[in-house]
Amino acid sequence: MEDDEVFPEWFKRRWRFPTGNWFDDLERNFEEMFRGMELPKDLIRERKLPGGGTVKEMGPFVYGYSFSQGPDGKPVIREFGNVKPSIRGGPFGMSKPSLDVKEEREPLVDTIVQSDNVKVVAELPGVEKSDIALECDGRNLVLKVDTDKHRYYKSLELPVEVDPDTSKASYKNGVLELILRRKSPGNKAKQIQIE
Repeated sequence: MEDDEVFPEWFKRRWRFPTGNWFDDLERNFEEMFRGMELPKDLIRERKLPGGGTVKEMGPFVYGYSFSQGPDGKPVIREFGNVKPSIRGGPFGMSKPSLDVKEEREPLVDTIVQSDNVKVVAELPGVEKSDIALECDGRNLVLKVDTDKHRYYKSLELPVEVDPDTSKASYKNGVLELILRRKSPGNKAKQIQIE
């Protein structure tokens, strides 16, 4: 089968195929992308093998996004994880894509505004209920976990003013559910207990 049968002429004009081995080009691109990336020291470890050698391990590296529709009908995209794509200045004023890696992971958080309440759902796998710290001042919610194995951090501006004194939180199977009653402004920051 010839190339003309597989790739029509319009496709060949539109796309430029790399010369040589595609896998070599792909590997070179990844090496170039990761060359300038600085990793937090907590994400790089060495492990001894039974044969006496050592292996360098890195991670975890997590990046994802959720896509939903807001109450106004507009799309809402939320990123989560500890890796954030960014663009840094390069030589001659050219921008170069890069990755920013943080030690703490930003959890996936959904906020649902109901008639009397605001429901916040956060995914926090691998932690105990006692490891989760929540603080709310009525307009902002801070969620934090800092253990030897897991670090999560999320600062969230709530869509409406809430009363942190009437909040209820529960944690089960790695999912935190927080119910906050809507209220007028002027509240103090308050620690929230998880049931």
